[in-house]
Amino acid sequence: MKASRRARRIQRHYRRMNRPGGLNLTALMDIFTILVFFLMVNSSDVQVLQEDSDIQLPRSAAEQVPESILRVVVADESILVGGSEVARLDGVTEGKGGEIIADLQAHLAGSVESGDKARAMIVADRNLDYARLRPVMRSAVNAGYTRIHLAVESTPESEGGRP
Repeated sequence: MKASRRARRIQRHYRRMNRPGGLNLTALMDIFTILVFFLMVNSSDVQVLQEDSDIQLPRSAAEQVPESILRVVVADESILVGGSEVARLDGVTEGKGGEIIADLQAHLAGSVESGDKARAMIVADRNLDYARLRPVMRSAVNAGYTRIHLAVESTPESEGGRP
């Protein structure tokens, strides 16, 4: 017996709709490819400052990530910029606005960025007195650096930010 056109159409529709579903691997592979690239790009958000064995940074619960800016390292009595010694802490003189370190100020004035976004990060031992650090900061400000950052060691907030 010959089935009517309507019966054949219903049968075709029934077979098509009751077929077991398949997994679309192409779409799945696209998702995983995007996920891999996303993880690779975002895994580089962690930035670790160069470790100096003789400097212990103060601890803080700061959440901001440090940027790549000019680093002024105060180690013992030396002041290093770019890994080379440019001045000494005992070279403090009286200058504009208070005590400055003339050699440091002259070196920083030659490398200051243009505009009001000039930034410098001071890396110093946590046991260094603020009175000894103040001429370094004042010299940087007089050289044209408008934003001075102090490097700290990040600690979890559960510790309360104290050692």
